[in-house]
Amino acid sequence: MLLTRLKTKKVTIPETAMILAAGKGTRLAPLTDKTPKPLIEVDGKALIDHILDRVAAVGVKKVVVNTFHLGEQIEKHLGSRGDVEIVFSREEELLETGGGVAKALPLLGDKPFFVINGDSLWVDAMKPTLARLAEAWDGKAMDALLLMHPFSRVPGWHGYGDFTMDPEGRLTRREERRVAPYAYMGASILHPHLFEGAPEGAFSLNLLYDKAQEAGRLYGALHDGLWYHISTNEDLETARHLYAQGHVPDVPFF
Repeated sequence: MLLTRLKTKKVTIPETAMILAAGKGTRLAPLTDKTPKPLIEVDGKALIDHILDRVAAVGVKKVVVNTFHLGEQIEKHLGSRGDVEIVFSREEELLETGGGVAKALPLLGDKPFFVINGDSLWVDAMKPTLARLAEAWDGKAMDALLLMHPFSRVPGWHGYGDFTMDPEGRLTRREERRVAPYAYMGASILHPHLFEGAPEGAFSLNLLYDKAQEAGRLYGALHDGLWYHISTNEDLETARHLYAQGHVPDVPFF
């Protein structure tokens, strides 16, 4: 049914996106003591510019970037971009992922929007990844659609996976002491009504993912390219090496 939906539905690319760029990136210290994580370079380009290139390429009109840690550097860096409208949501205190998006909702509008972690780095396959994510979106069935990757294919991955996914694409969190086959890539489409009743202040988006799962409205879309998980300095060096080599997927996933 999911494949049929992808072939027959009219695809609408979200007009707005949010890039989460406020975090401190403490696992990459001391590098992130003076440089915000989204400005760390891979293949000669800041992580946030890799993301903005992909966002602009699929036709997103407006990008909201939240800032806190060394936020002035991010704002200065992005000041020269003219291919997409960039609006900043400045945080006086770190609001975490959920609180950051909730604060920015007035800037994001009342339609589904992309949310992308400021350290996400991926390689598209045959079609732009964000376009494929938009193809999989079904507002009648979903409140949240997360981009997933087989965790066994992530270079240097050192976790146990995040979710299982049924044939229709519904996600269920990994059970304690179990291994799940898919890792969340830090890119998603969310509907604003998912934030109805959300707490004030700082909170994680995981709270809302759990809410959507309980309602049967948390879905995943499988990435068919490469993804580099950048959490530690070792991850960063691995990503820099492999990205520079131009590695492409050996087995596409559809």
